[in-house]
Amino acid sequence: MRIKVGVIQDSPVFFDKDKTLKKVGNLLDRYADQKCDLMVFPESFIPGYPRGFSFGATVGNRTDEGRKLYAEYHRNSIELGSEEIRKLEKLSRKHKAYLVMGVTEKKHQNGSLYCSMLYISPAKGLLGVHRKIKPTGTERVIWDEAGGEDLVTFKTGIGKLGGLICWENYMPLARMAMYRQGVEIYIAPTADARESWVPTMRHIALEGRCFVLGCNEYYSEKMLPEKYKDLLNDRSSVNCAGGSVIVSPRGEVLAGPLWDEAGILTATLNLEEVTAARLDFDVNGHYNRPDIFDLKVNGQPPLQDEEIT
Repeated sequence: MRIKVGVIQDSPVFFDKDKTLKKVGNLLDRYADQKCDLMVFPESFIPGYPRGFSFGATVGNRTDEGRKLYAEYHRNSIELGSEEIRKLEKLSRKHKAYLVMGVTEKKHQNGSLYCSMLYISPAKGLLGVHRKIKPTGTERVIWDEAGGEDLVTFKTGIGKLGGLICWENYMPLARMAMYRQGVEIYIAPTADARESWVPTMRHIALEGRCFVLGCNEYYSEKMLPEKYKDLLNDRSSVNCAGGSVIVSPRGEVLAGPLWDEAGILTATLNLEEVTAARLDFDVNGHYNRPDIFDLKVNGQPPLQDEEIT
């Protein structure tokens, strides 16, 4: 099977879910001539990754200004079953493409937020959600951590999809939880724009013998709305150079990395390469030692089949 994938590196309309959703539609229209089967967006693209913001939180103290900013961030986050989800499903159908969208998600039963990755099918709509199981550093101020039930994978019409968000990809057991589901297209939205991130994506491709789609945003301080600039001690802290990349199951870079600009990376993937690459290394097969190692993941669902979802 051959499929075409697109990794979109761009910027949200910061802290504005409605305008960012409109921009998502515009970006998909702009790249429609690429005829991609799968389109991937960055971490927390809706309503924007809050790089450089403290939300007024220090050890032992929180400010009223920080609470107000959190409330605004919460208002502009996405809830399952909402009109925003229906709009994304409609875009997926319109472009006949699977969408993997990074969002900050809110749940109606509590005030906590989650860093989430939505899997959307053009035929079935929302297939499911992966929520970050361990927010990194001070992300823990604004994002709750999810459980094993959010380590989801999907058997779809374009292959087996799964993945982790940003520094979850440095968690060996979380990666293995993905590999053991037979993931063929591993999706890794991120906010990490260091050059060292690209070798991480190549390592995961080699380790899991899967295609890896690393997706980051491109953002500069001049894009930040004026009303937020005074909340930053260092305005340059919001800058993000990107570094999106597509990697083959043998660790070869197929497209990118894309630095210092917005754009799209595309590649045509032959899923037979996944099987071929496992001749000499199969993390679930002949390179596995179940007699020595036994991985238990509490609550992880089995690979979900789109046809019976």
